[in-house]
Amino acid sequence: MRVNGRRVEPGYRLHDGDQLELPRMEVIDTKPPARIPAALLRQIEQSILHEDDTLIVLNKPADVAVHVGTGVSGGVIEVLRHLRPDQPDLELAHRLDRETSGLLMIAKTPAMLRHLQQVLRDSSSLDRRYIALVRGAWPTKLTEVRARLRRTERTVLVDGDGQTACTRFSILRRFGNRATLVQARLVTGRKHQIRVHTRHAGHPIAGDQKYGDDSFHRSLRELGGSHMFLHASELRIPLPGGEKLHLTAPTPPSWQRPLDLLTTPGKRAPRPRRRNRV
Repeated sequence: MRVNGRRVEPGYRLHDGDQLELPRMEVIDTKPPARIPAALLRQIEQSILHEDDTLIVLNKPADVAVHVGTGVSGGVIEVLRHLRPDQPDLELAHRLDRETSGLLMIAKTPAMLRHLQQVLRDSSSLDRRYIALVRGAWPTKLTEVRARLRRTERTVLVDGDGQTACTRFSILRRFGNRATLVQARLVTGRKHQIRVHTRHAGHPIAGDQKYGDDSFHRSLRELGGSHMFLHASELRIPLPGGEKLHLTAPTPPSWQRPLDLLTTPGKRAPRPRRRNRV
C-alpha cells in the first residue's frame, strides 16, 4: 500500500486528506492444478528436510516457484496441498524467489503460521544464511552492507528514502579475481535484498538475470552454470515451545562442476557427446 505516493509501514495511521494507492488484487485459486507432473511431485516430496505436526521445511529446487502466478501453473504450495490433501491449512510462511534454491518454511496450522510471521517480522531471534557466488574478488573488509531499498512495480532499487536493509557477509572461498563464494546473513528481510546489496557492492550474483552482469553470466554458462547461484543454506528459528530449530540445506548438485572448473582458469565444461543414431 502507498500513501500520498510513498510506501508506508504496516502500522502507519491514516490522516485526513491522505490519498491511498492499493495494488491491484489478484484472486488466486488455491485448489491444486488438475494435473501436476509426477516428476515435480517426486521432486518436492524428496526435498522435504523436516516435517512435524505443525511445520514443513524443504530444500526448494531452483527454478521452481513457491506458488502459482503469471506463467506458472503450480508451485511448491500447490504441490504440497496435492500431496497432503488431509491438511487444508498448509500456507507459505515466507517466500523465495523462483530462481533461488534452499530452505523454505510451510506452516501446517494457523497458529504456526502466526508464530512464524511474527518471528520473521521481529528478526532479532531469527538467523537466516545464504550462500552466493558473486563476480570478482569480494573485499575482505566488506563484512556488512547497509543500503535502504525501495520496491518498484518490477524491481528493487537502492534509495535513501526506502526501507532500512542490512546484510552481513563473510568469504567462504575465493576463485582468484574471477569470483567469490560468500555467505550472506540477513539482518533484515526485504525483497531481493541480497541480490540488490551484492550488486550495490559491485559484485552481482552469478546467473542473476535481473540484477547481474551479462558477461559474467556468459562466462559461468561456459563452465556449465545454468541457474542463479543463490541458495538459502541455513536456518535457526525459535519454535512456540521455546526450543530452536536448526536446519542446513546442501547447495544444488548443479553448482559443483562450475565451482570445480573455476579453480582451473581457462577450462570449460566439456560438451555433451553426440549419440550415434541407428
